[in-house]
Amino acid sequence: MATQRKQKRKVWIWSGVIGLVIAVILGVAVAARGNSAKLEPSQLAKVEKGDIARSVVATGKVQPITKVELKSKASGIVTRLDVDINQHVKQGQVLAQLDQVEILAQVNAQKAQLAAAESNARAAQAAIEYDKVNAEAPDLPMYKHTYDRALSMSRDGVVSQQALDDAQQKYLAAANTRDKAVAQIAVDTSKLQQALAQVQQSQASLKQLEEQLSYTTITSPMDGVILSRDVELGDAVSSILVMGSTATLVMTIGDTTQVYVQGKVDESDIGKVYMSQPARIKVESFKDKTFLGKVTKIAPLGVEKDNVTTFEVRVSIDNPGGELKANMTANAEILLEEHKAVFTIPEQAVLYDKDRSASVEVPDPKEKKGRRKVAIKAGISNGTRTEVLSGLNAGETVILQQ
Repeated sequence: MATQRKQKRKVWIWSGVIGLVIAVILGVAVAARGNSAKLEPSQLAKVEKGDIARSVVATGKVQPITKVELKSKASGIVTRLDVDINQHVKQGQVLAQLDQVEILAQVNAQKAQLAAAESNARAAQAAIEYDKVNAEAPDLPMYKHTYDRALSMSRDGVVSQQALDDAQQKYLAAANTRDKAVAQIAVDTSKLQQALAQVQQSQASLKQLEEQLSYTTITSPMDGVILSRDVELGDAVSSILVMGSTATLVMTIGDTTQVYVQGKVDESDIGKVYMSQPARIKVESFKDKTFLGKVTKIAPLGVEKDNVTTFEVRVSIDNPGGELKANMTANAEILLEEHKAVFTIPEQAVLYDKDRSASVEVPDPKEKKGRRKVAIKAGISNGTRTEVLSGLNAGETVILQQ
């Protein structure tokens, strides 16, 4: 019995030892699996060599640098439309026509009034010319000589009283005709001046009506593209001269060969933005294409909203092909700083302590957690990758933080 109890005790002891060994082995295995799980390939990245740029993005709508909202100087009904949206037009090209019936009638009536005034002026001028001929009295000296001679001869009894009276009558009649002509010249000159004033007034009225007639033909003030057409045939159009800013918008024209994006830049970055600074522009419609631009305007006055002060910045873009359309949403990336051929790692791999000192974790199977912390000196960051100035070499592996 004693021997059997000793054997059973040995069995229990050896079973305990074996169980303990198995537990240790399982623990090590689990720990190993745990470490390896933390170092899955998706959580690892390599130190790469390349270019990195720090930038600020201004988001806004694409707008033509030159844009005109076209409104009519005349009121009326649209009778003709010669263009449609997205059509290229030249300066002076006819775009639309308003009803001209009423204004044409006024123009024709004024032309008739002008013709009458010009006729009166010509008649007055002709009368003056006629009066001038009578006023010159070319026969008066002859009649005066005949009368004087007859008067002298009458004293000598050579000429009869009847002959003297006839000579005197002719002389006085010629003198009277001359005097009447001189007086009539003044009257006809006054009539001519009135007629000429009426001509000028009629000409001014006709010019004004013809100008109003020209307003019914709407032409393009510039070379560009029709961005919008806001009226249709038969629509009533109100005059901007009468209604002001509330007048009917007929069309919007823009020059899309030069466009811009206007966005906001935080005050912490605005000090690094300067005129003609290069920028890269991306739009949703052209995901694989980058447009080049430059800063052309920086607002001198910031705008505060929600305790954040921003400044409006305009980035101009050459758009000769017209690919960028008005009101497209665009992101203008303004390059603040760029370093070429430097070491970079994903931003997700960088750790910062309370003093803003940077470090990364690298795989190390010798460490208990399978990783080791390495201090680095970080350079600029573009929000996705960070420049490594020291502490790592190309090709080394870093661990991405969760």
